[in-house]
Amino acid sequence: MYLDPIQLRVLGSLIEKEITTPENYPLSLNALANACNQRSSRDPVLDLTEEEIRQALHSLEDLALVTPIRDTRVPKYEHRIRTVLNLRRDETAILCLLMLRGPQTPGELRSRADRLYPFDDLASAQSTLERLANRPATDATGNENGPLTTILPRQPGSREARYAHLLGALPEKSSESPADPAVVPKDSLNTNQRIERLEAEIASLTTALDQLRSRLELLEPNH
Repeated sequence: MYLDPIQLRVLGSLIEKEITTPENYPLSLNALANACNQRSSRDPVLDLTEEEIRQALHSLEDLALVTPIRDTRVPKYEHRIRTVLNLRRDETAILCLLMLRGPQTPGELRSRADRLYPFDDLASAQSTLERLANRPATDATGNENGPLTTILPRQPGSREARYAHLLGALPEKSSESPADPAVVPKDSLNTNQRIERLEAEIASLTTALDQLRSRLELLEPNH
C-alpha cells in the first residue's frame, strides 16, 4: 500500500475526528476539508481544495480504506483502516499521529496521543511502535500484512530516534541532515577543523567557569 500526502492527510483526519469528536462523525466533505486544513496538530499545514480531497476519497474508496455514507442529505465519509489492516486501538492512534504530523520520537508520540489513546508510559508507546514495525508479512488467515512503521537514522545531536509510518514515502535523506554546521558529525571533520572546534568549546567553557566563579564570590559573606 502506498498513499500520497493528500490521501494520508484525508485518512489521518478521518481517524482523528472519529476518536476525538465522535458526535460529529462520519464527516461531510466540508467538515473533512476543515479537518485536513486545520492549523494545529498538522505538519505540514496544508491548504487543500474540496476537489483534491474528493479525488483522494475516491482513491481511498478503491482501496477499501474509506466508505461513503449516502443515507443522509449530505454524503459523509468514514474510514475502515482498523478493519483493513487489523489494527488495535493503540496502533491506530500511533499511525494517525504519524500520518498527521510526520516522523516523531516515542516520547513525542506518547505526549501527543492523549486524546487518541492514553499510553500509560513511554515503554507502552515504544512497545506499540515495535509491534507495528515487526508485523509478519501475512496474518493467521493468510491476509497480506507486513510492517507499518520503521525507525529512522538518529539525527546528530538527538537523544531519541524518530519513527515513520510505511503507508507512504519516507522523508528525504536531505531532511535528516542538519543544516547547522555546528552539529555536523565529528567523523566528517578534518583534523584542523576538529582542533578549532575543540579550542572554541574550551574557550566557551572557560568563560562560563569564570562567570560562575564571579557569581559565587558575590554570594560569599564578607569576613
